[in-house]
Amino acid sequence: MGKIKIRLLPDGSIKMETEGIKGAKCTDYAKVLERLADAKIEKMEKTREYYESDEMLQLDEIQNLRDN
Repeated sequence: MGKIKIRLLPDGSIKMETEGIKGAKCTDYAKVLERLADAKIEKMEKTREYYESDEMLQLDEIQNLRDN
């Protein structure tokens, strides 16, 4: 399950970071936040997870089940 971390900074800007959301889906969450906050995305940095697919996540989950 993915997480979204949102921080409101003293200068009024918003910083959002996703965790556990694979592929380009994370950008969808950023666009929703942009609309909700009536804000504009000024900078977007892609993490390693952006370049991973949901299939990789499923394989990771299977491996975790095997390990436990």
